[in-house]
Amino acid sequence: MILEVTSAVIMKLREDASRAAPEECCGLLLGRHGRIEQAQEAANIAPDPRRRFEIDPAALFAAFKAARGEGAQVLGYYHSHPTGDARPSATDREHSTGDSRIWAIIADSEVAFWRDNANGFASQPFRIVQ
Repeated sequence: MILEVTSAVIMKLREDASRAAPEECCGLLLGRHGRIEQAQEAANIAPDPRRRFEIDPAALFAAFKAARGEGAQVLGYYHSHPTGDARPSATDREHSTGDSRIWAIIADSEVAFWRDNANGFASQPFRIVQ
């Protein structure tokens, strides 16, 4: 299945990564039915935000609560690699849960999408839509 991502989301991911550098940005990918329509930035509360990310639990709680109502679904997460590339790092792989959610990784203005599956991360094909 090809993931659809709006051009506005791609632009926001790049902007968030640029603004946060040299620290990692992070946030939530929201949408419905295999289409990411919103990127919601969250505070990176990791002890060392230059090398790791940890999404503020309050942002996670609020997004999942909204999704139980009529809100957009939490399809995945995003973060940046200010000094790396747009592939899952060793730390990312350690945190893989196999929950099938999407991870977007932004590095040097490149945005790549990965699916967290039972075998770790698999590259997720996507197309940009309006």
